[in-house]
Order: sequence, then structure tokens, then C-alpha cells
Amino acid sequence: MSILLSKDTTFIVQGITGREAVNLTKECLDYGSKVVGGVTPGRKGREVHGVPVFDTVAQAVEHHGGPIDGSVVTVPPAFTKDAVLEAIENGIKLIVIVTERVPRGDVAQMVELAEMRGARIIGPNCLGLIVPEVCKMGGIGGPAKDAAKAYQPGRVGVMSRSGGMTTEISSSLTQAGLGVSTAVSIGGDAIIGSAYAELMPYFEADEQTEAIVIYTEPGGRMEAQLAEWVKDNNSRLPIVAFMAGKFMDDEEMKGMSFGHAGTIVEGKEDTATEKIARLEAAGIRVVERIDEIPDVVKEKLGATA
Repeated sequence: MSILLSKDTTFIVQGITGREAVNLTKECLDYGSKVVGGVTPGRKGREVHGVPVFDTVAQAVEHHGGPIDGSVVTVPPAFTKDAVLEAIENGIKLIVIVTERVPRGDVAQMVELAEMRGARIIGPNCLGLIVPEVCKMGGIGGPAKDAAKAYQPGRVGVMSRSGGMTTEISSSLTQAGLGVSTAVSIGGDAIIGSAYAELMPYFEADEQTEAIVIYTEPGGRMEAQLAEWVKDNNSRLPIVAFMAGKFMDDEEMKGMSFGHAGTIVEGKEDTATEKIARLEAAGIRVVERIDEIPDVVKEKLGATA
């Protein structure tokens, strides 16, 4: 089992003729993912690595002959909202937004419509998600051969605000013999479609997942939401977390941001220190170093076995 993806998942790439999208499409195809179409207005009739290109999502759905499960959106920020709304209105239920710097107001509108239509958005500013040896949707893990090394099937779900650290953590779990059930790069922006707490029910229902690892940063309320969800739902899953950017709690760093657009500390509750306290109060172990994660996960699994 897994979350959100299966070997039968079909998806399109919106903005497929862009340079990065061309590479992303090849990576997904090489991994065995079912990319059934692409959309770039004015480019209908072309192909990208054998994938047919259409002017609209409706044309792609019609050509496919039935519903398409997902879309990877790689269009420029100014057009991202229109692309996502088009996908949702054409019945697509899983949307991965790779694009960075999408205006917050646009993201809020996309998320609202997704909730109304029963769709799930991952991102924006993310690398997507992967179920090892099953399906890769987005640029996560890079080329197929590299993704295959870092991501091996296993027992641990991974959620990370950093795309690169999603792979780094997953690789450490693979090397430790724990492997990964599903890994999700949730995105580094201030507003995203799926935070930790919103993905937890999927992992909770997945029999393959026996533990969760999260990589997080200062800024935002996602950790507080996760802590509350874990306590309210009596989660069966032990969670191990790593908090980046603890140096931002220093007085001279107040009011600054680093890395992701979402890493903006607006008050005490957004600080790394406060977040760590909230997570630990909910029974979530926060490690000091990335390389500690596999051993702590093994310890947690041993305690719950």
C-alpha cells in the first residue's frame, strides 16, 4: 500500500514543453510513472518523450478516454492559478504544483476550490511525491536511477518542507534498512495545499507505514496543527522530527527569513524553540542532527512493536 499514488496512477504535466518540465517528464517516465499527456496552449500535436501535448486539460482528458488522476503544474507563477483551476474543473483530484513564487492570494483560491471539489494539492514550491518502485510524480529524487537508490520500499513515511531534504532523509532511511512507504515534498511557501496534519490521515490508514519522519523549519503554524492532530486522534504512528534553522531564535535574527518563503517568523509561536516544545509535548521526538533519525526511528519502532 501507499498514500495518494499507485502503480495505476495517471497524470499529465501542465507546461510540459518548458525546459524543466521536459526533464521532469523524462524522469517520471523512466521511473515507470504513467504520464498520459501534457498541456501547453498553442502546442497541440507535439510530443515530449512520446507524451502527446494538448492545448487544454479537457483535450488531454478526452484523448485519454476517461478521468486522469493527477497533474504536475510547472507553468510560470502568473499562470499557475488558471492552470490549477482548469485541472480541478476537469476532474483531476491530485495536483502537484512545482512552481515557486505563486502569489499567496492565488494559492488561497486554488486551495479553496480544491476543497470544494474534493481535490488534493501538494505544493506549491515542492518537488512532488514518490512511492518507491511504484510511482514518482514530480521532480522528487531527480533522475530515475538516482531516485531508485535513495528511495527503497519500506516502513517509514516522510514529509518535508524542503525538497532536497526529502531525498536526504529518505536515503538515510533506505541505507539503514528501514526504507520508505511514501515520501512527500509538501512545499516551502507560506501557504500550501497540504500540511503535515492534512496528510496524516492518509499515512494513518496505510498499513505499510509504521512511523513518520518530518523535516521542518521556523515560520508558520504547521507544527502546532500536527501536534494537535496527533493528540486529538491518538495516532498509532511514532513521529520523529528534525527542526532546521534553530539559529533564527537568536535575537539578532528576529524578523528575518531564510531559505523558503514560508520561513518567516512573525511571533513567538513561529520560533524553532516554541515549535520543538509543542512537538515534544505531543510525544513527537525532535532530534538534534539529521544522522540521528534512522536510529531514533528504529528505537521508536522497537518500543511500539
